[in-house]
Order: sequence, then structure tokens, then C-alpha cells
Amino acid sequence: MTNIEKWGENTKAVHVGSKPCPATGALVSPIYQTSTYAYESTEEAGKIFTGEKFGYLYGRDHSPTEIQLEEKIAALEGGEACKVFGSGMAAIANAHMALLKAGDHVICGDVVYGGTYGLFDKMLRPFGVDVTYVDTSKIEELEKALKPNTKVVHIETPANPTLRITDIKEVSKFCKAHNLSLVVDNTFMTPYLQKPLELGADIVVHSATKYLNGHGDCIAGVVVGSKEFIEKGLHEGVTKIGALVSPFTCFLVKRGIQTLPLRMEQHINNAMKVAEYLEAHPKVEKVLYPGLKSFPQHELAKKQMKGFGALISFEVKGGLDKARQLCDNLEMIELAVSLGDVGTLIEHPASMTHKSLPVEERRASGITDGLVRLSIGIENIEDIITDLDQAFDKM
Repeated sequence: MTNIEKWGENTKAVHVGSKPCPATGALVSPIYQTSTYAYESTEEAGKIFTGEKFGYLYGRDHSPTEIQLEEKIAALEGGEACKVFGSGMAAIANAHMALLKAGDHVICGDVVYGGTYGLFDKMLRPFGVDVTYVDTSKIEELEKALKPNTKVVHIETPANPTLRITDIKEVSKFCKAHNLSLVVDNTFMTPYLQKPLELGADIVVHSATKYLNGHGDCIAGVVVGSKEFIEKGLHEGVTKIGALVSPFTCFLVKRGIQTLPLRMEQHINNAMKVAEYLEAHPKVEKVLYPGLKSFPQHELAKKQMKGFGALISFEVKGGLDKARQLCDNLEMIELAVSLGDVGTLIEHPASMTHKSLPVEERRASGITDGLVRLSIGIENIEDIITDLDQAFDKM
């Protein structure tokens, strides 16, 4: 039997979970677009329903297409198992609902995706879960936030949209010393560029909508961790809450992952050149990109990540009005939320993704009115810079 653990990243991306159809020999596995499954006998059905025999129960539980995708992602992340959900937020929500109960406390990074703030503040707090937001890049902040009822630490690294980096290995040591579960959102880096589980994380979450799919044409999320946590902790979230993902979406993400390593190399090569261009531009106040030597945590980025990613945040001189002008002046680069697409996208966090945050909290965490976030695509680098040039010139 092939030992897939010895395969390289490109090989895993292509071949794991992508076997030919055993019934027809079709090279590309079919999409199993069905809501239910037929059984040979009541005896067989009974064994499948009790777990004595592996089989498919119902479309709300899982599908063959979904399981193929889960095998692929688990292999890339180096996890025992994976569960796919209907969105990144469904993945994050179900992971935390499996870890927390009323009366528990969670420590979360003070700079995270706006939907994550919403989950903790608007969904979990009313159910009796306490949350404290801190700068997770500082262990002393975690220590100050620790309570007797703390159960989970949730981090994004790099954080959205300031790209602040948290030392996963150090936070993991802190969590293990206090018997806490460490959840890492690895959406920005992907398993190609960063391996949180190898650095000590317990659970990894992704918005698969982003780089894993990579083409902006579906919504999905994933959770990777131990087999016990995935099979026991997350089953209820899928079957009872109905946070399932469609077989067609699984097919799209699975196909996207097959080119993930190639895409990421082009993404990060382009991003480095755009970051250098922006850092030298007279209309830019500050550039935040882990690959730049000026980035405060550049050395940690080199140690923890295989590459620096393709997200760049930068401060436009002139604040809110100038930042909006820049975004509105672009011709090829699209003004849109999300990230990780093959095309370059730009957004203004204070007006868009982080608008729901109180202004004081937003500014205190580094999300100023002049901050702009770029998700660098795989286009010819000359065309990306030309579009930015003409947009700056019109300001």
C-alpha cells in the first residue's frame, strides 16, 4: 500500500482523495448528488446505522464526494481526520460548540475575522460563554486573560486584516500547561505554507471558500484535528444543526486543491513584488506584509511559515477619503470582500469586513480608516502594478 505520508505536498494535493471511480473507471471521481442511499437488506442497513459497518446514511450526514475531500485536506494538514461544513463560519461555530458549554471562557485574538467576533459576541455570549479578546502575539496578555473556567484559545495567524502573527508553538505550550484547547484559523496561510498541528495546535479551521477552492465559486469550511474530536465532537453539528456542504461544492474545493501548491507559489511571488512597490510609493504611509524586513514580526514569519502569503494591508496617506478613492479608481482589480481568488481583490475593512466593530475597538486593534487590504492574485505582476499605478495617479 502506498505510504501517502511520504508523498510531497504537490503529490498529496493531486492524488489523495482523487482516485478513479471503482464502478466505471472514470479518471475523475463522480459527484454523488443524492439525498439518500439504498441498502441490500434491513440487516445491512441496521449495521450501518449502528456503526458496525461503514456505509452512507443520509445526505445530511456525509457523501462519498465529501469524504474524498476530507481525506485530501487531512493529509495536507497532517491531521488524523477532517470534517467539511457549509461555510467557514459553520466550521468555526461547530468547532467551538463542541469545545465549549455554558459557563466556559474562551480567549480570542483581538484582531480576527468580523464573523468570528460576531459568533462569540452575538451567538455564544447569550448562551453563557464568556470571551476575552487579547493580543495573542503576547504570552503575557494570554496569562492575564486566563480564568479558572478558560477552556479554549482561538487565534488567527496572520490576523485579518493587520497580518499580525502569533507564535503558534509558544501559545501551544501555554495551552498545554493550562489544559486548554488551541484552535488556529489557517485560512490565510493554507496547509501549503503553514502547519499549525505540527506546531502544537489541537484544531485547525479554514474558510475553504478562500485559497483551498481558490476560484471564488463556492462557500465551504473545514475543521481538522484528532479522529476522536472529528467523529464524536462534530457529528451533531452536521446532522442535527444541518451545517452540511453539498457534494458539488466538495467537488469544486477538491478540484481547486489539486492546483493549490502551484497557485500559492504564484500568489506569494506576486505579493512580494506588490509589497515592495507599495512600500516605496509616496502616497502610502505604511505597508503590512510579513515578507518585508520592515514588518515587526518578519523573523517569526520566516521561522513559522514556508512562505509569506498573498495578503497585504497598507495605510493610504490621507485617511478615509483617499483610501476609498484608491479602491474606487481601480480598473482590473475588483473591489470585493473575500480573498484567495485567482484574481486580485481589494477591500476597505473600515467600510466593509470590519464595519460592524465599534470604532474605538477597530482603531485600537490597528484597523484605521485609511487601511486597505489587498488579496494578490495570480495575474501577470506588471498588470497588477499598472492598475495600482493608475489608481494612485487619479487620487
